[in-house]
Parts: sequence; structure tokens; C-alpha cells
Amino acid sequence: MKAKDAVALESLRAIKSAILIAQTQSGASETLSAEEELKLLQKLVKQRKDSAAIFNEQGRTDLADPELAQCAIIEKFLPAQLSEDEITVVVSEVIGQTGASGMKDMGKVMGLVSQKLAGQSDGKTISNIVRSQLT
Repeated sequence: MKAKDAVALESLRAIKSAILIAQTQSGASETLSAEEELKLLQKLVKQRKDSAAIFNEQGRTDLADPELAQCAIIEKFLPAQLSEDEITVVVSEVIGQTGASGMKDMGKVMGLVSQKLAGQSDGKTISNIVRSQLT
């Protein structure tokens, strides 16, 4: 607030709001685990990226730019994202361990890779790499 950074302030307020909503949902505990917080932050980043993509498709860069700026600020609170090469190595290891041979095993591989890379990569990237490895 003191720095007059409106984008950072909006982003932090969005994070706080999402955390408060998650804590007050019925059946939720008072505090969120670190894993739940990571999932929440990833969800916020994904929402902003999707919104920016839609705005760009419609030629509305005036609306897309703030979304991408907020996305960059929220990503600062996530662990460092892995490159596609690093994800490919993990996927190959899991495929070797499970003996997966085709697309019928994609769900099993996706589950294990997603657990290993929690917070370090988005599901879409993992899915694309698993799909290319299994075909």
C-alpha cells in the first residue's frame, strides 16, 4: 500500500480472499495445509492465465495485461516451476517404474507424476508430456 503498487495490492487481496473463502467453507479446518495453499495459488494463477488468453483472443490487451501482471505476482509465492526437460525426466522415471505401455495407463502415470511435482508444474504441461511419452 505504501509503495502505491496497485497490481501487487490487488493480487495480495485476491490471495487473502481465496484463503479466507477456503477456510470458511463447510467442512474445512481452521488452517490450510501447505499443500492446500499451493493448490489454491496454482488455481489463482491458472484462472488469470486463462482469462488473459481469452482477452487476447478477443483483442482486449487492455484487460489481458493486468491479469498477466497479477499472475506474475502470485507466481512469486509458488515454488520454482520445472522446465519441460525436467518434467520429461520425471515422467520417464514413473513410466519405467509402473511399466505403463499405452494410453490406458495415462491416469496412473498422471497421478504419480502429479504427486511428485506438486506445485512445481501445472497439470496441462504434465498431461501433454505424459501423452507424448505414452503414444
